[in-house]
Amino acid sequence: MKKEDKIFVAGHRGMVGSAIVRKLQDEGYHHILTRSSQELDLMNQSAVQSFFETEKPRYVFLAAAKVGGIHANNTFRAEFLYNNLMIEANVIHAAHQFGVEKLLFLGSSCIYPKLAPQPLIENALLTGELESTNEPYAIAKIAGIKLCESYRDQYGSNFISAMPTNLYGPNDNYDLNNSHVLPALIRKFHEGKINQQPSVEVWGSGSPLREFLHVDDLADACYFLMQHYNEKEFVNVGTGEDLSIRSLAEMIQEIVGYPGEIVWNTSKPDGTPRKLMNVSKIESLGWKHRINLRNGIESVYSEFVQKNNA
Repeated sequence: MKKEDKIFVAGHRGMVGSAIVRKLQDEGYHHILTRSSQELDLMNQSAVQSFFETEKPRYVFLAAAKVGGIHANNTFRAEFLYNNLMIEANVIHAAHQFGVEKLLFLGSSCIYPKLAPQPLIENALLTGELESTNEPYAIAKIAGIKLCESYRDQYGSNFISAMPTNLYGPNDNYDLNNSHVLPALIRKFHEGKINQQPSVEVWGSGSPLREFLHVDDLADACYFLMQHYNEKEFVNVGTGEDLSIRSLAEMIQEIVGYPGEIVWNTSKPDGTPRKLMNVSKIESLGWKHRINLRNGIESVYSEFVQKNNA
């Protein structure tokens, strides 16, 4: 990518998209195209085609998606499937139609079978049943991977895909009804501290193992892949390290400074027992994460307190 190239970041207001914009700006790119959902409805095919025809972006980072945690995925199943299918199909097809030089599609680690061997390696895709609570979202993301692969096979399009692990960082969603586990824990413990609650409830048993990547590391990986990777097969992006939800909760409790008790609500779903990415492929290409989990959470919590004047 040249500094003067037009680069479209779809989903620039989200956690991932905003991190990619920051990374591009830091690297000196100044023709970054962004549109809010009010300005451009990515589920509207004609609107997306008009945008590509008018703006003619040379590169595309497809970070736009409807996202959420277990509760949101399980409750709004039709929306998660339909919205994500429409967004990716419209953007990928328009990128092909209007001659985009390269596109990076961002998926999710939930594409892997629930009981796939750990750590999750790229060739485990479609080898077993998905986790039921987020199956619609996973199917949409798998379709996005296959769209990129198929446009490459049929038309020679240089469309690549990256599958990040669980993310956290600036611009995260702290709504307790549809957020992911890490921001939800930050909010719960913070409110518990402020309100002097004797205990805080956390869903599940605490036994599932999860991996967490700071979104700025993901943005760095996306930039790296756009510069150096041109193959059909998608690439995992993660840290290659995991910890239990119980350990995560205790770490966040300590960082927040909440003195009360953690009550585990085992009537709530745990989700997949373990989701650890095999990151040997991206590391062999020359990229590795840099932000330590504890340091990352401390930074995020500091920003959360500042943003909420708490």
